[in-house]
Amino acid sequence: MTHHETSALAAALKSALPDGAVLCDAAAVGPYAHDDAEWADYATPAAVVLATSVEDVVATVRIAGEHAAPVVPRGAGTGLSGGANAMPGAVVLSLERMTRILGIDTAERFAVVEAGVLNDDLRRRVAADGLWYPPDPASQAISTIGGNVATNAGGLCCVKYGVTRDYVLGMTVVLADGTVARLGRTTAKGVTGYDLTGLLVGSEGTLGIIVDVTVKLRPLGGREDRAIVGWFPSLAAAGEAVAAVSAAGIVPAALELIDSTCLRAVADWQGWTLPEGAAALLLAKVDEPGGTGEALAQQVAGLFEAAGGTHVERAFAPDEVDRLFLARRLAYPALERLGPVLTEDVCVPRSAVPTMLARIEAIAAGADVVIANIAHAGDGNLHPLIIAPEGDDNAKARAKAAFDRIVDECRALGGTVTGEHGVGLLKLPGAAAELDPAALAMHRAIKDALDPRGLLNPGKAFPAAPLPSGRRPSEG
Repeated sequence: MTHHETSALAAALKSALPDGAVLCDAAAVGPYAHDDAEWADYATPAAVVLATSVEDVVATVRIAGEHAAPVVPRGAGTGLSGGANAMPGAVVLSLERMTRILGIDTAERFAVVEAGVLNDDLRRRVAADGLWYPPDPASQAISTIGGNVATNAGGLCCVKYGVTRDYVLGMTVVLADGTVARLGRTTAKGVTGYDLTGLLVGSEGTLGIIVDVTVKLRPLGGREDRAIVGWFPSLAAAGEAVAAVSAAGIVPAALELIDSTCLRAVADWQGWTLPEGAAALLLAKVDEPGGTGEALAQQVAGLFEAAGGTHVERAFAPDEVDRLFLARRLAYPALERLGPVLTEDVCVPRSAVPTMLARIEAIAAGADVVIANIAHAGDGNLHPLIIAPEGDDNAKARAKAAFDRIVDECRALGGTVTGEHGVGLLKLPGAAAELDPAALAMHRAIKDALDPRGLLNPGKAFPAAPLPSGRRPSEG
């Protein structure tokens, strides 16, 4: 896009949108050019639109279409796969100012919220009515519901209560031509037509722009959290404990793993002292009430000890439960203090967790890079965190090689290349290897049907086939 074309696009946006809604100067648009993914490509966008209404979104999409400009939807920018990264000439469409909770139906247990509502804000608001929104990504305090839906975000409690997809009843979405479509239902059951709501969940802004979401809620009461933690002498031993919990038929409310690299980073930051020889920490939570919950907590503690766990501790009081889980909440920011972190997001069968952890350790040694591990171990979703010193290009290259090897080993164990962060840009090669050719063709057909000009977040979510003779999608 030439300077003249960029200027014309900006002028058209400014004339159609409220004062202050359009950012164009480099200093203002710079922070909106990318998400939190390390080393994913991005470019400075032509403009940023700070939408406050559905009408703003419609106007932006239509004007961008008139100027053949890509549109990159964005929530809070907390993504870790490059899904919100801009490309040259793009309009970044931020929904962070669309923060209204439009309604809560306490009888039918659902809420309607705009895309920019923060996950934690929704949870706090519905708690006042005795209701609960379970999906709890680690970024819950700063990530938006729209972004959670676009990536089908998970979280600590998803092993038992499911991921974002399981709580989305419907949505309002702006399509590539500016049409406003209302999808889904508010009833407990409904199978009318194709599941278009399900199609949009996890689509990473490539099929439409989600402007509001209808989410299912659960009763807040009836649960009693009990935490169990254990220190392990090796990652393999912690992995065996995870496998033992699964084999026993226990479905914990959370089962998280933190390795020694993460633990040392947190301990150094917070001034904690770690047990001697601790290579990994497992944190479990069960929430069945009364004697049932107590019996499960004792059983999990016994499985931890049988797998080699030491200093096994249990807690029931809410502040004690929070204390035991604090290390998990602090792990990622503690590692970021050490340097840029390339975050992996692979998911393997639960029984393969010990094997995958061992392979990650071998990959780290072979590539001569530091790889820390945190994991939603209860459902096999591992987050190896690869750290390379700032400015060390050789270390960066080794980190990227390790990233790709982890993806390959995950697939070899029957896993998937992304459990909750999305494909974005970083996982395109892995997605190309994972998706069946017929399934990939279906992706392309759906994209072409809903976005024939290919302007909605192009190049994200799934690998697109190269076009013959360099033609644009709009050229047929």
